[in-house]
Amino acid sequence: MGRIRCLLFDVGGVLERVDDDEWPVRFLERCAVRVGLTPEELDRRIASSTLPDSSIRSGVEEEYWAGFGAAIGADAATLAEIRRDFWDAYCGTANEVLLAEARSLVGRVGLAILSNSGDGAREEEERRYGFSRTFDPILYSHETGLNKPDPRAFEIALQALGADAAEVLFLDDREDDIEAARALGIRAHLHRDDESTLRVLREAVGTRDTLGGAL
Repeated sequence: MGRIRCLLFDVGGVLERVDDDEWPVRFLERCAVRVGLTPEELDRRIASSTLPDSSIRSGVEEEYWAGFGAAIGADAATLAEIRRDFWDAYCGTANEVLLAEARSLVGRVGLAILSNSGDGAREEEERRYGFSRTFDPILYSHETGLNKPDPRAFEIALQALGADAAEVLFLDDREDDIEAARALGIRAHLHRDDESTLRVLREAVGTRDTLGGAL
């Protein structure tokens, strides 16, 4: 792999240590306990409600949570607890290994984020992790209106970066997103562990490992 001009990062499962398949299930189980419903009844109520799609719309966070609370019968205090729990689960913990590597490359290579998201994610992740100090642009689906693996999400990213597809390395933990990026000619690496991702990243940008050997 030759050197690249821009690194494009996913957030959940890459820059954040979180299992995006597992946490929503556990979160809803905790919600059910808080409001005295079975998980099945809670699922039924949410499915029958008319919540805005906060993954592709901005400015709807308060409307979403008001509708969510009404659907499951949560009072104001309980809903506030649920919202705090949601964002803690959503954001997980920082992947300090990859974040430190990204920070070390500021000024050497373009650093950007392309992430599926929920309305409110920008504020929560900025408060916790300060992404804007390292990454620009930060492209969230609730602001662009497009979820990966929609090819248009990647096209918007390329336009924002001012880069050709072959000049970008995309890092994501989901195979369908990786395949969508590659279909557009973007170089892409499926993140499974920090060590292998660091090797691919360093090879792409022409840095050296911590032992001084060229990767």
